Amino acid sequence: MSAPAAANAQVGTPRIVVENGLTQPVFSYEEAIQEVVYVEAPMDSDGDGRRDLIEVDVVRPAETEAGLRVPTIMEASPYYGRETGDPLPDQTRGFPGWWDEYFVPRGYAVVQVEMQGTSRSFGCPTTGGPEDTISAKAVVDWLNGRAPGFHHDGSVAVADWSTGNVGMQGVSYVGTLPNAVATQGVRGLKTVVPIAAISSWYRYVNDQGVAWSTWSENVDFRYTEYLADYVSTGRTLPGSASAPACESVITGIGDAEEASASDFTEFWQERNYLPDAKNIKKAGTSVFMVHGLTDFNVKTMHTADLWREIEKRNMPRKIWLHRGAHVNPTSFRPAEWQAVMHRWMDYWLHDIENGIMDEPMADIQRPDGSWETHSSWPDAATKDVDLRFGPATADAAGTLSAHGPKGNPTQSYADQIESQAIKIGNAEQAAPGRLAYVTPPLAKEVRLSGTPELAVRMSTTAETALLSAMLVDYGPGPTVTVAGKDPLEVVQESCEPEDLASRTGCAEPMAASTEITPERVLSWGHIDVKNSPDLRRSRPLEAGKEYNVRWKTLPSEHVIPAGHRIGIVITGNYNADPTSNRPARDAAAVGSEVTVYLKGSSVTLPVVGGKAALGL
Repeated sequence: MSAPAAANAQVGTPRIVVENGLTQPVFSYEEAIQEVVYVEAPMDSDGDGRRDLIEVDVVRPAETEAGLRVPTIMEASPYYGRETGDPLPDQTRGFPGWWDEYFVPRGYAVVQVEMQGTSRSFGCPTTGGPEDTISAKAVVDWLNGRAPGFHHDGSVAVADWSTGNVGMQGVSYVGTLPNAVATQGVRGLKTVVPIAAISSWYRYVNDQGVAWSTWSENVDFRYTEYLADYVSTGRTLPGSASAPACESVITGIGDAEEASASDFTEFWQERNYLPDAKNIKKAGTSVFMVHGLTDFNVKTMHTADLWREIEKRNMPRKIWLHRGAHVNPTSFRPAEWQAVMHRWMDYWLHDIENGIMDEPMADIQRPDGSWETHSSWPDAATKDVDLRFGPATADAAGTLSAHGPKGNPTQSYADQIESQAIKIGNAEQAAPGRLAYVTPPLAKEVRLSGTPELAVRMSTTAETALLSAMLVDYGPGPTVTVAGKDPLEVVQESCEPEDLASRTGCAEPMAASTEITPERVLSWGHIDVKNSPDLRRSRPLEAGKEYNVRWKTLPSEHVIPAGHRIGIVITGNYNADPTSNRPARDAAAVGSEVTVYLKGSSVTLPVVGGKAALGL
């Protein structure tokens, strides 16, 4: 048995029990203390002349009243009021997840934070704005004695039971808040576990100058207003004192989004957490990321972009990439998730050496459901390979090879709206609405691990152009479709310990279907050429003028079998599957002709083993 934490080792003080590197369930959950605290945040987001108070539900071992000091697992959410309604201001709403029953007996507090302007918290929601971050950060500060807190009766609430060590976790928007707070470099925030989380709200609503298709027919692209409206206390509770102020704040969010016209304006820049990623290291915060490779709600570039920032600074980290969509890891790996979170939190919050940081960094699930472990992601052996576009051959409408074409050949397509299946089908044949470039059949299987990037020299007959690229595995094989959930479904579903044990609620296995298809899309990405090379502003194009355009697709983690061909399809507008939030159409580009200059065009693929692995 290893020694308990020094802070709890005083004679007569209840102690944390550790065996085999793990905390043991020695404290009674039934006797645990539950309390409601209102933390004062350093802002007045509703303009009422008073600082916003952020509501916090706390559950902690009863022994904390006898001198036991414990770390905290924290979840901040904008959705609590939408999930269960609003209890009385001095009553906890209950703790619907599995974290409290599991961790409180093992010597932790579990805290639920109602984001500003939601449920019982004061202020106005701002959909990823600085106020979101400030509201959650204030609670970490309170747990470290740096912010004032009060009970409902006005008495002072001090977290004298807290060690100050905090771990934040959550899924979707609830996982985005840990990203936001971590990038502020908050002392005491020892770890964050963002699951299917956003790292840039611009890239959630847009893709490189192009608006994603709407989530609802009624959103009309003012998505940030829609979401703030959805979670807002001021609108869901008519007569609230903050309602008039929040009406104007929320409408102002929509106005700013609409005015941006999908440019990366200051409105979006302040909702981008990536520039502040360096602060995560300054605070010594570790990161455990989870994302689905077919999550088309919060797309994989959100994890990949933030992961790239922490990787280049060699921050402590771990990642799970699963084959599914927008879900909680309890839906596909519940026992393993509970076990790894136990060890992770013990290591980072209780300072228990249990070997978890000596294990492989990346767990990756393959389409057949199996799991692999790797020392890093992208794979350490990944090398960027530039493949050039070539003209048609007898068995391909266009080629991908290590060498560029002779001369200066061009190919053109008409921007016309067709289904994705039509756009990618029959790569050996020319088609009017797309260009397809494929490698020869692969001599051996090839693994792609990272983010593909396109460089295309092009011109158009219009003053606008939407470029779309799809990375395709050409060859017969299984296409696996795994069901996902919308954000509210993810946070509303029951997730008690019995759900994990019986595979119900949050642990209900994801529905999956398999179909043998002649090809499958591995990744895709889009750009409005008017925003190239500067996403901050768009400029009309000149018909016939040549432009050099660079853009990325979604990150890829795929193994392509021997005998298959790797393909890149270039096109413009196409029919968007409403479940995948592909881009809205650029109506002004439909009917135009786009010319690609093959000599100046290429794709960079992240290939494990580099050029030799491709055999080209």
